[in-house]
Amino acid sequence: MTTTIKLIVGLGNIGSQYQDTRHNAGEWFLQGVAEKYHLALVADHKFHGATAQTQMGTDKLWLLYPHTYVNKSGLAVAKLAQFYKLTPDEILVAHDELDLPCGQVRLKKGGGHGGHNGLRDIDASLGTRDYYRLRIGIDHPGDRHKVVGYVLGKPSIEDKIAIDHGIKRALCYLDDIIRGNHQSVMNELHQK
Repeated sequence: MTTTIKLIVGLGNIGSQYQDTRHNAGEWFLQGVAEKYHLALVADHKFHGATAQTQMGTDKLWLLYPHTYVNKSGLAVAKLAQFYKLTPDEILVAHDELDLPCGQVRLKKGGGHGGHNGLRDIDASLGTRDYYRLRIGIDHPGDRHKVVGYVLGKPSIEDKIAIDHGIKRALCYLDDIIRGNHQSVMNELHQK
């Protein structure tokens, strides 16, 4: 059975000091989604973030940028999902991924959090890992002790161009992702 995506979450840290940092790659993707559908994300205190909503055929699609900082993203995701009675497999979380090089983007369902504290918090808040993730490659600094500074730092111009290119590629498949054609999108994204 095909499940449509009804909520797209973009992970990132609020505040101008974080806007251009690698940890905000999920939020960059979400902004691309908003632009594609001509939506404006507006602060919504009930859901601890900024939200937008549009109609996609017979279904509604919500966008959510949690304002709880990455490590506490689960609160916002769970609140919106519970309020609108969304199941985990109707949720797509876009996030930065250390284990992929800049420019690579992968779609997957479930799995571990890979040390990503935002995913860890969402897992705990939803009580499951069975939601979709759009993993946006930001590369790894090569030393686990440098990870925090690395994700909270700005990418080089070359890396930012590569990350933006990966996000644009993913946005090309957005309609298919939302409609539930996940396997075909995985096949396409994973070829490159």
